[in-house]
Amino acid sequence: MEKKKIGVLTSGGDAPGMNAAVRAVTRTAISKGFEVIGIRRGYNGLLHGDMVPLDVAAVSDIIQRGGTMIYTARCLEFKEWENVVKAADICKENNMCGIVVIGGDGSFRGAADLSKAGVPCVGIPGTIDNDIQCSEYTIGYDTAMNTVVEMIDKLRDTSHSHERCAVVEVMGRHAGHIAVNTGLSCGATAVLVPEIEFDMNAVIKRIKEVRAAGKKQIIIVVAEGVGHTEEIARRVEAETGIESRATILGHVQRGGAPTVRDRVIASEMGYYAVELLEKGIGNRVVGMKDGKVYDVDIQEALSMKKPFNERLYRICNEINF
Repeated sequence: MEKKKIGVLTSGGDAPGMNAAVRAVTRTAISKGFEVIGIRRGYNGLLHGDMVPLDVAAVSDIIQRGGTMIYTARCLEFKEWENVVKAADICKENNMCGIVVIGGDGSFRGAADLSKAGVPCVGIPGTIDNDIQCSEYTIGYDTAMNTVVEMIDKLRDTSHSHERCAVVEVMGRHAGHIAVNTGLSCGATAVLVPEIEFDMNAVIKRIKEVRAAGKKQIIIVVAEGVGHTEEIARRVEAETGIESRATILGHVQRGGAPTVRDRVIASEMGYYAVELLEKGIGNRVVGMKDGKVYDVDIQEALSMKKPFNERLYRICNEINF
């Protein structure tokens, strides 16, 4: 009798730790008697048959690598129900009894549709923005923050030498979690996030005050969702007389070897996801709550709202100058 198979795919933006999750899913599934299919390039690969068998050797020496060995892509085709049905048929033809989907909200919507079409899917939150509502932590977040801190520390050195203001844009289109944590860690004079309205006049006033107090270098951290980073740098220079430079860190934040935390959590979540599929349970998202791994219905997960840590933001503003 042919063995049942579990598929694994990564979708949306890549995040450090995705490889650790793929490894955990693969080795856990094999240990439980399943075969594993790596679906390359997300839902696009599922629709077009871009799949490869994964065994223990295939996922050796990837836990320390950033990115995703099975690649990732966005797939607009998967928003159409007929393509979801087509994907479900492909799964059944390949004897897949479930799929582990590693990604963000958009990936989970696809997983919900595929579950509805008869293929049990379990989502694992993999995104550097930490903006998945049902989970207090997402794979890649810690690594991305450490990368940002390293880059800002380097910028601080040159900013001090030239007595400049560095306006640094970090990722976070809809969430300021990276910005507030790295801003606090780097002693940023100001942190601008999409969740909280800010007064640029107050920011300018603060910059003038810290310069008057003798501070030679100034860091402003701006979340991607706020934007206008170049414009902010120009305004700071025009209104304070301090030479200012804008730096957009961009996709460097997605790369690099995952930290211990990302490797461990990715492994925990990957193991848990296979346990669910082994029981025939799908339409779930694996998350973290109070430091423990748990699961929740996908639709419930998508409807949750993740709070912004305003206390941390206030601490940042009160102790950084």
